[in-house]
Amino acid sequence: MNDVAAADRGSVRGGGSGRVGGVVRSVGRALHFPVTGTARGIRKATHAHGAGESGLGKLIELHAVNGAGDVMITVALASTVFFSVPTDEARGRVALYLAITMAPFTVLAPVIGPLLDRLPHGRRAAMAGAMLARALLALIISGAVASGSLELYPAALGVLVASKAYGVVRSAVVPRLLPPGFSLVKANSRVTLAGLLATGVAAPIGAGLHAVGDPWPLYGAFVIFVAGTFLSFSLPRKVDSAKGEDFALLAADEEHLHGPRQKRAKRPGLRTVGPAVTHALGANAALRCLSGFLIFFLAFLLREHPLAGESAAVSLGIVGVAAGTGNALGTAVGAWLKSKAPEIIIVTVVAVALGTAIVAALFFGPFLVACLAAVAGFAQALAKLSLDALIQRDVPELVRTSAFARSETLLQMAWVFGGAIGIVMPLNGTLGLVVAAAIVAAGWLTTLRGLLASARHGGRTRARVA
Repeated sequence: MNDVAAADRGSVRGGGSGRVGGVVRSVGRALHFPVTGTARGIRKATHAHGAGESGLGKLIELHAVNGAGDVMITVALASTVFFSVPTDEARGRVALYLAITMAPFTVLAPVIGPLLDRLPHGRRAAMAGAMLARALLALIISGAVASGSLELYPAALGVLVASKAYGVVRSAVVPRLLPPGFSLVKANSRVTLAGLLATGVAAPIGAGLHAVGDPWPLYGAFVIFVAGTFLSFSLPRKVDSAKGEDFALLAADEEHLHGPRQKRAKRPGLRTVGPAVTHALGANAALRCLSGFLIFFLAFLLREHPLAGESAAVSLGIVGVAAGTGNALGTAVGAWLKSKAPEIIIVTVVAVALGTAIVAALFFGPFLVACLAAVAGFAQALAKLSLDALIQRDVPELVRTSAFARSETLLQMAWVFGGAIGIVMPLNGTLGLVVAAAIVAAGWLTTLRGLLASARHGGRTRARVA
């Protein structure tokens, strides 16, 4: 009888502990599911339509990591160089920052594309190196932020160069990871959208880390870029293959297109991308220049003269959200339009950006400033995807990867040039937006005729490989 009672008590205790264990496991699964479920959902989206098999899905995830890390460093630098001091001193700091970082970058940028052209077998290593360099530089900047050391500026230059080097390599890698039946425009739109979404998620996290302490966003960037370093090597080995590739020269003059073969033979390896691509690149450079200009000009303008009823930080946030929303919308529209009439799309979006800048200059106000930021983001994204479509259509496959790398380098230089103009402008809203309109008009008028002529010919003037 005692044995039976003891057994009953043991079974009660066992049943009780079993029930408690079951509850704990259920709670654990409930808490774990949002993470694993979200991860599975992201993986399913990035690997859809053959992107998982081709390796494009991994590049999409890598670009999301890149965007998250970059925005963490941006939050830390903005709080240190821009927000932490009075406006006049902040302008001097940012001017010094631009002089020390972007002036050397303007010299280095033209070298990045050709240098990476000559290292086609190390693209995964180059992307991993760009990630690891930014991880280490984030730690250096964190120490400089704490001590106020001048190490901040050369380290920031290193971050900028590494970021642009990653962008050049990424542009060259995408064409090698296209799934069957996948257009380049669709692939680039997915990659770009992933970066935008990651930036949108990481920005408030970076702001929260900054509230804990100035160096904490940089510690977050370190962790993210270390993860990106390992993720770079998960890309397929074919990324490193240069089979069927050659170098491209961004030129479209008659001598290079149709010159005598004897004359071309004097410069072995000479390539041309064709007139449609060079005109589209000029229009895109104008939009990228506009983007750089607006970022720096509006940053100071809105700090000195915030939007009606808002603080400087909120005003900048509104404009930033408008630009990001426009960029995402342009990317989505580009994916929807695919490769239809890219010349007409570029001409149209640049004209819309020009018209918006003119209206914003004439009737300067908070709403129009936000509208201009949104339109500039939309136009930049859609025009870039149209340029990608033209490169895919008109540039021979032999030199297509090189053409992507070099065109991206030129666009980065245009952004730097626009930022330099924005930093030296007087803080007058109307005058600044007149200059913005002039930048877009210069690019639009010089490329309009060539793009329309190319559209009329339907892209039949094909680039030749010398």
